[in-house]
Amino acid sequence: MLQKTLSLYVHIPFCARKCNYCDFLSFNAEKELMDEYFDALKKEILKSAKDYRDRAVSTIFFGGGTPSFADEKRVCGLLQKIRDEFNVSTDAEISIEVNPASAMRDKLFSYREAGFNRLSIGCQSLNDDELKVLGRLHNSSLFYETYQNARAAGFNNINVDVMSALPGQSLGSYVDTLNKVLELRPEHISAYSLIIEEGTPFYDMDLDIPDEDTDRAMYHETKRILKEHGFHRYEISNYALGAEDDDTYECRHNKVYWQRGDYLGLGLGAASMVDNVRWSNTRDIGTYVKEPADAESSFDKIRENVEELNTKAQMEEFMFLGLRLVQGVSTEQFKENFGKDIAEVYGEVIDKYQKMGLLEYAGEGGKYLRLTDKGLDVSNTVMAEFLL
Repeated sequence: MLQKTLSLYVHIPFCARKCNYCDFLSFNAEKELMDEYFDALKKEILKSAKDYRDRAVSTIFFGGGTPSFADEKRVCGLLQKIRDEFNVSTDAEISIEVNPASAMRDKLFSYREAGFNRLSIGCQSLNDDELKVLGRLHNSSLFYETYQNARAAGFNNINVDVMSALPGQSLGSYVDTLNKVLELRPEHISAYSLIIEEGTPFYDMDLDIPDEDTDRAMYHETKRILKEHGFHRYEISNYALGAEDDDTYECRHNKVYWQRGDYLGLGLGAASMVDNVRWSNTRDIGTYVKEPADAESSFDKIRENVEELNTKAQMEEFMFLGLRLVQGVSTEQFKENFGKDIAEVYGEVIDKYQKMGLLEYAGEGGKYLRLTDKGLDVSNTVMAEFLL
């Protein structure tokens, strides 16, 4: 019998300053509070590991906030604590997000030495005026320096984040950023369109946002240019170097989310789903740094919104998340999970969008149900119909 796997997400909520578009749980903090947080996080790791001794940890992702804003000894110490307490697979994908403004050369070397083997660099744009509007602390020169240092440190699996539809951005400017990133040959590119969320500084600003036609043109140029440069699209916004049947550089951690694998979130506000039970940690840092310090206490005071997902919710998530993948959802896995053919449950919706050319069966015997290229362009509309 195969050993069950588990993915770990570690939230580092600290950053030097929130960007104008950011709605993530992040903030600046005094050193004393940061020290308390890392101490509490180590306690949570210690206590959580006792519940998952039988699991093989296949991926670990340090996100934020800005993990590279924190002291590298603290961050590397957390990874070592995880290795000490959990059963981490020898081939585990271990990622960390970094900001060029804080990812100094020594930090990158420390990360690699500690065992991080995948790096995600928040570039967003290589136009310095656009970076200023976004509120980023780095400029294009710092990005190039970070990338070169990452290679020197031994990272051979690097993701670069780029954003489109930025205030004042033209199609030409966006394509210029994309082409400059491609010259560096990263192994992975995440290409997102800016979404302005309520509660962010951008939400209350009068911004010169590209019109819908320009936004769509950026989207289509992303697909065309990345394909020409040897990247395959495996998820709506994510592209990996290599042929379509080569998953070497696809982000294994994120695929766990889209394929409804088990994941445990560690740290402030981190979300978890294990054995179809979902919960999230408190977003109150005062509560978080206090509670895990008591090694004998339960997680009751830091875990919130605990919900055991019923079959209906599981089916909805299976479809809604899985259809984000270009490969689509496995019809065999659906039947194995729920004891019904996918057409029994969703036949009417599938038929509707097949006729519209937005959904199709693929693979031998209809092994996968997936969005067509046209369907991926309007993915949210189609996926919403799979909510029962």
